[in-house]
Amino acid sequence: MDIRRVILATILSALVLIGFDYFMPENKTPAAIQGQTATQQGAPASPTAVTAATRQPEDEANATPARLPIDAVDVSGSINLRGARLDDLVLRNYHETVKPHSPLVRVLEAHGEKEPTYVEFGWYASPGATVRLPDAHTLWTATAPKLGSDAPVALTWDNGAGLTFEIDLAIDRDYMFTVTQKVRNVTGSAVALVPYSRVVRGYTPEETGGMLVHEGPISVIGGRLGEESYKSLRDGSTAPNYVSWTKAGTGGWAGITDKYWLAAVVPDQTSEVTGTYGFDTPDGAYQVGFTARNPLVAAPNAEAQSVSHVFAGAKEVRLLERYQHDLNIPDFWKAVDFGWFSFLTRPVFFVLDTLYQFFGNFGLALLTFTLIVKAVFFPLASKGFRSAAAMRDVAPRMKEIRERYKDDPVQMNQRIMALYKEEGVNPASGCLPLLIQAPVFWCLYKVLYVTIEMRHAPFVGWIHDLSAPDPTNLFNLFGLLPFDPTHISSWLWLGVWPILYGLTIWLMQRVNPATIDPAQKTVFMMMPFVFTFFMARQPVGLVIYYCWNNLLTVVQQFVIKRAHDRKKGQPEIIPPPKKTGRKG
Repeated sequence: MDIRRVILATILSALVLIGFDYFMPENKTPAAIQGQTATQQGAPASPTAVTAATRQPEDEANATPARLPIDAVDVSGSINLRGARLDDLVLRNYHETVKPHSPLVRVLEAHGEKEPTYVEFGWYASPGATVRLPDAHTLWTATAPKLGSDAPVALTWDNGAGLTFEIDLAIDRDYMFTVTQKVRNVTGSAVALVPYSRVVRGYTPEETGGMLVHEGPISVIGGRLGEESYKSLRDGSTAPNYVSWTKAGTGGWAGITDKYWLAAVVPDQTSEVTGTYGFDTPDGAYQVGFTARNPLVAAPNAEAQSVSHVFAGAKEVRLLERYQHDLNIPDFWKAVDFGWFSFLTRPVFFVLDTLYQFFGNFGLALLTFTLIVKAVFFPLASKGFRSAAAMRDVAPRMKEIRERYKDDPVQMNQRIMALYKEEGVNPASGCLPLLIQAPVFWCLYKVLYVTIEMRHAPFVGWIHDLSAPDPTNLFNLFGLLPFDPTHISSWLWLGVWPILYGLTIWLMQRVNPATIDPAQKTVFMMMPFVFTFFMARQPVGLVIYYCWNNLLTVVQQFVIKRAHDRKKGQPEIIPPPKKTGRKG
């Protein structure tokens, strides 16, 4: 393969990185939107109402809020019995940094804390009804001392007027809660109520993914994925209900997603629901959730119930796929932002994950994946090399044609096309491998960036997180000098693996000498340095992939070139003349 095509492939890949990581502005929003709300009593009066009534401080009279501990296999935390809020949850298997004793990742946090995110359940009354309903100040009673993976619990509250409300909670061994909302009616008449569930976020986070990954409100309603920004909810909300938009459908799911974490509510997949996005301007809180379209009717001396689910945890791809299958949650895997090319990105992920299950190391899985890609595209690479070799063979004749017909472009092009046809040369065939391999590169980059399976995945040596840049830095002598050069400039960051990557580009240039003019030669000489700095800020897993890929390319070119030269150097075998059968 001509070195110019190798460099072109690198340029195309780098342009993708540069375009998304440098030139495209990240959709950053203010760190928080401050706001205060007056104390209000009672529940919202209509199914679409999103008011401040359910987001009051958790203790109105300076009383210590009663809490029910959560002690499950993969999560721990507590439920606030005042308001029956699920507002305290940490993940046992995920830390904030690669240090083993760093704090555990928190996905739910109580109102009044630094980053409040919580889940609420409740009921709306029919218009004009005077039913006393539980609200944010209601103190519920638990039937068990804690909620565990094998220990469900029920929260109950009697309104004193013939209705008993109950919320049954269960959690599996991972991150899925089952929520059963019940109403027992001992009055003399039927009661119609509308159950709801929603995720509330009381602050605006800084979005870290930019254009590469969606962070914020997300839903699948009516079979259609909806991804909204925090800004769109703020701009679209209108008083007094503060609703940005609603959408009706059967089942689905909705919540608020971060790069690696998700809090979502999942209604009964057979029920008609209305999905609602909203933003409460005074309180500065975002809400995403569902209300039932058909009231829940509790007949006299009878009970009525509705069942839903809550997911609060890590967006592990295979786990989301399992929930999608077991609970019939439509497109639950789309909580992971595989992007428009998900039909390619997902298979790339599953190949990598399968290799990881075999090797137990994502770095080794990445190296093996590169070998597989090279093997699959070897026929195309060989074809591209032959095309490049043929182009080099006809280059002198092309130069002669260009000089002879430089004043007649039409005649020159006709002669060149005739030459291509005579020699069987297709100038575009050498670019075909590049065009086909480019999506593979992009999918790999996307997988490394958005999937939690790559987060904090170690390789060897100092690489403890393949999804983060190489932590070493040439500009402080790889840690020997006690200062951080990036405080001066973010460009003063150059790790070991990016340097090795630059060396592999230089090696490819050495083993693939190309006849180019002096200006081009200068440009190509600078490329190892330029791309070394560009790759320094990319996930080190991607840099390792490129280093290994470049080395395999060098070996591949030796093999292809040797086979090509051997075939070209064989003497032409002239068959003996055929016998006519006549006797002399």
